[in-house]
Amino acid sequence: MYAMNKHLFCLLLMAISACHAWAGIVQDERTAREECSEYSQAGMRRCLAEKAQASEVALKQAEGKACSKLGKWIEDAKYVNLAKAKLEASNKEFVRYRESQCAFNSSLGGGAIGNALEIMRLACVFELNARRAEQLGSVTRDIPLK
Repeated sequence: MYAMNKHLFCLLLMAISACHAWAGIVQDERTAREECSEYSQAGMRRCLAEKAQASEVALKQAEGKACSKLGKWIEDAKYVNLAKAKLEASNKEFVRYRESQCAFNSSLGGGAIGNALEIMRLACVFELNARRAEQLGSVTRDIPLK
């Protein structure tokens, strides 16, 4: 009986892990800060700057992939062009939103100075870029292609 329960428990854990991987769980800013917290404050800032830069690269790749998929979409050209224009506008608005949201997040540092505020901003940039990249992949994943 114990062996059977242990086996079922292992299967359940594997299923949960697979669901998390499939769902594209994005690391949040708090987790990113915790991951980088093993360094000094300057090292933490550098770690988060690297994460933010990597997320920017991933976001640009996701934007390019989404645009490319739209170009191969089985749909009338006018709808393809409209979707591409909407994607471009959405990308520009996302950048504005990210700047505003991360400035707000940074302001929650109150009287903190320098690195502390920048750490909050970089963690926010990292998370929002990662979420946007995941979102673009998700909404274009099932587009029927030529």
